[in-house]
Amino acid sequence: MAIRLLLVDDHAVVRSGLRMLLETQEDMEIVGEAGTAREALDLLEQIHPDVILMDIGLPDLSGIEAARTIKERMPSTAIVALTIHEDEEYFFKMLEAGASGYVPKRAAPEELITAIQAAAGGEVYLYPSMAKLLVKDYLGQDPAQKFPRALDGLTSREQEVLAPLAEGATNAEIADRLGISPKTVARHRENIMHKLNLHSRAELVKYAIRKGIIQP
Repeated sequence: MAIRLLLVDDHAVVRSGLRMLLETQEDMEIVGEAGTAREALDLLEQIHPDVILMDIGLPDLSGIEAARTIKERMPSTAIVALTIHEDEEYFFKMLEAGASGYVPKRAAPEELITAIQAAAGGEVYLYPSMAKLLVKDYLGQDPAQKFPRALDGLTSREQEVLAPLAEGATNAEIADRLGISPKTVARHRENIMHKLNLHSRAELVKYAIRKGIIQP
């Protein structure tokens, strides 16, 4: 089944270029375009995209505010930021808002395609230069901040679910690995996110890196 894409950028020329690029991909289908954040929010309920490719610098709301609202309304929809901004402030705010990918507009087309495919599969994709910011942030923290209480009150089973979850495994894959049902995995996942006060897979990945559960 093709990945359903919504393109959000205030420049029609940029959207046209993205459409030309992405329509050549057999596993992708562009189901909508928006020039503002509010247009994107209006389209959300109508087209139910799998992935939203979103600029940060929109004329009405910022892409960060829009991403936060989108994840509240439709948590299953993945967001990939495509932006000129490569500084820490925008990068971390977009991840905290729930983005599953962050790609500069200068990136090669292959990088963007990979990011979309990863996001659609429930994974997180960060452009290499942006991933370095995440590692730098991790290394810059003191040990007490990196390693507070051991896994913050998670049960042993929740800890078993946490690692493959952060690595991008699906509920079905984790269930098969642990010999439990996908519904049980989903319940553990919900408990993990609640206990750790996390709101997106990107936040979960960042937590797992800080704890040393997965490697950056």
